[in-house]
Amino acid sequence: MDRIGQVAVVIPVHNEEQLLPGALAAVRAAADVLQGQRPAIAVTILVVLDSCTDNSGQVAAKFARMDSRNSLLRVAFRSVGGSRRAGIRTVLLASLEKGLPDASPQLWLANTDADSCVPENWLLRQVELADRGADAVLGTVEPDPESTDGEVLRRWHARHPLGEDHPHVHGANLGVRASAYVLAGGFPRLRSHEDRALVERLHKYGCSVWSTDTIRVRTSGRTNARAPQGFGAYLLALTREPAALKG
Repeated sequence: MDRIGQVAVVIPVHNEEQLLPGALAAVRAAADVLQGQRPAIAVTILVVLDSCTDNSGQVAAKFARMDSRNSLLRVAFRSVGGSRRAGIRTVLLASLEKGLPDASPQLWLANTDADSCVPENWLLRQVELADRGADAVLGTVEPDPESTDGEVLRRWHARHPLGEDHPHVHGANLGVRASAYVLAGGFPRLRSHEDRALVERLHKYGCSVWSTDTIRVRTSGRTNARAPQGFGAYLLALTREPAALKG
């Protein structure tokens, strides 16, 4: 199995000026930890600004000025699947320009969201698992207790036991080897569930997909969902369920 030599983080953004600074700071910290332990690994962070009408672009540009690992891509899809796909396509094309194959097994594609904060070991742990044979790593997420109604948080945890070999798929915490990503056809251009569709195809093509709770990501507990049928929409459904179903 090829060892990882390059990591690219792709973050889709649609009007996230309030939460984006925390997300980018967390990714920067994770990149620092990875390169502190594995200095030979190159890291890039691509912020995909999708139809933003707020100050998300200014926030991302500020981080890019402070850290040369960061760059921006502007798109107009209003689709998280389209944004992820466009971001990764940009990464793959950049690899080609550097003389690397676009489907390099040494390139790791780490995905998260603009309303989420990754832990400091997020990239290092993914690389460790990739070097042990994983073609994709599925991490867990949990709603941020500071922004989530206590009852909603209780109901969410009751339905989402977290641990190793968990069954969950979240685009906010998903890493994949470039060669496996290309084999599976990449993220589809969907407004929701693009992550599940990719993972289903990874399984179909016999890729090694590992699930872990060692890199848990905290994501916003808001219920005004950006993606239909996404994480926020699910939390909103929990607030509306009948009393008989609670608990």
